[in-house]
Amino acid sequence: MANYLSPKKKLWTGRSSENDLYLHEKVRCLPFTKVPSVKDQFAILGYCCDEGVRLNHGRTGAKNGPEAIRKALGKMPNHLKAGQYVTDVGDIVCHTDGLENAQHTLGESVAELLEKHTFPIVLGGGHDIAYGHYNGIKKYLLSKNKRPSIGIINLDAHFDLRNDVNGPTSGTPFFQIANENEPFNYLCLGIRKDANDKQLFQLAEELGVTYVLRNTFRIQFVKEINTWIRAFMAKVDYIYLTIDLDGFSSAYAPGVSAPSPLGFSPDVVLESLETITSSGKLISMDIAEMNPKYDVDGLTAKLAASLVHHIIHSEFP
Repeated sequence: MANYLSPKKKLWTGRSSENDLYLHEKVRCLPFTKVPSVKDQFAILGYCCDEGVRLNHGRTGAKNGPEAIRKALGKMPNHLKAGQYVTDVGDIVCHTDGLENAQHTLGESVAELLEKHTFPIVLGGGHDIAYGHYNGIKKYLLSKNKRPSIGIINLDAHFDLRNDVNGPTSGTPFFQIANENEPFNYLCLGIRKDANDKQLFQLAEELGVTYVLRNTFRIQFVKEINTWIRAFMAKVDYIYLTIDLDGFSSAYAPGVSAPSPLGFSPDVVLESLETITSSGKLISMDIAEMNPKYDVDGLTAKLAASLVHHIIHSEFP
């Protein structure tokens, strides 16, 4: 693949121990061709692309997000079981004017990882990551003669339902998915009225999108939120989880493409993740819009790494 880079072991550093106390000691760096087919393993794939952000008039720099998240994650403690590992399989890169090629390669890569029984964790990169990622899940399920019943759960301030008449951007992925898939099962958590115009709200209603506004996506409403999440998941067979870091308040995530002080907080997100992972339906996930160019003290990279850390240490039924 012309836009694929092999993993770099030098990114995974931290304290050394004799008992695998830190995650960098549990990471294997392997190209796709050498990834073993073993259940209960996690595969990290980078999506080094911010072309979609540029086309969506956002501030660029997210193409370096995967590296920053890896560096933060490697230093964290390891609580995995003795036989569990995290496999870094490298990066998909976006060459000049190559957004659609990068999305296509991402989809092919996700399908291949799922075929090897690994759980893909894709690190972005702009939120155009979602279109390629979804199509990779869909391709894998179709290869198994399964009619894809995929529910998308997006933790985000934005619907990302902009029309792609002028081509794909980081703001169009779910519009593209909706146009190509029936039914379209989409749950958005953390939507803000100051981040989506009235036409986007109208389109969301027309497409049957389920969403929770930021004012409600708070820890004091966690019981109601989890009830809505469970009701959504009951309608589908598989869940694709995508977390846009710009949905968080800039107090927690300053290093994103579109920051805002009015975003949500990590506590309600962690509670939501518990509900999602315990469903037994989560098939793959990604984290989008990590922009180290604007990060402060590595806060955003650490937040993204902590979310990944939480996922890999969750109990999957």
